[in-house]
Amino acid sequence: MTMSQYILEAKKLTKIYGIHSQNEFEALHALDFQVEPGEFICIMGPSGSGKSTFINNISTIDIPTKGSVRIQGVDVREMSAQEIGRFRYQNLGFVFQDFNLLDTHTLFENISMPLSLAKISKEDIFERVHDMAKNMGIEHLLKKYPYECSGGQRQRAAICRALIAQPKIIIADEPTGNLDSVNSHELLMTLKSLNEQDGVTIIMVSHDPMIASYSSRFVYIKDGHIAETLQRQELSQDEYFQKIVDINSLESRKLFEKHHD
Repeated sequence: MTMSQYILEAKKLTKIYGIHSQNEFEALHALDFQVEPGEFICIMGPSGSGKSTFINNISTIDIPTKGSVRIQGVDVREMSAQEIGRFRYQNLGFVFQDFNLLDTHTLFENISMPLSLAKISKEDIFERVHDMAKNMGIEHLLKKYPYECSGGQRQRAAICRALIAQPKIIIADEPTGNLDSVNSHELLMTLKSLNEQDGVTIIMVSHDPMIASYSSRFVYIKDGHIAETLQRQELSQDEYFQKIVDINSLESRKLFEKHHD
């Protein structure tokens, strides 16, 4: 696959904190990472492995110290802060563990925010928000505030906000972290449907192998490096899940032995 065909590509991605200080720390070490359109990737790794730093640096939330990140052929490091802001709401949708909804705004106002930033007409915003909320089963809640809704309802509102501008890529950081098993399964089925039926590319961070088993590619990060990559291909979800568990337990065992030598 040629470079221009990747929807996202990182080359020699390096992130250093506290440069030129006594506390200088290299969190990511010259990582190479490519994403093809329509992939559903899950990133896992132990606490402190660099996975959150990694997802932030490939999604414009943070900017790499060295190397390049190209999203739809555009080099993030060559854009101004204002250009990055515009590019983000036009191309990327974000779903976070803590929903990141504004409690002082109704669900309608939260969901419509990316469209307001894009200066879409009020009539169009109204129609698109109601259509999206109806699809997610929360149309009757649009006048309510987040604190008046359950965790599952808030997460559905957060998904509506992530999808409302029809992004090519969804970045999901521990999206099921605050949900029970029923709502977690529902969220994963929604993401899977968006991926398979609408061709939306999904890059998700999770610590749960069961959640990871919904993906089409599994990436394991350790000590700022990509340690393992696994493609689902023809595997059943159960077989794929078992292989993810095996990689996690093997890496955990190595970590345990390293600290108990």
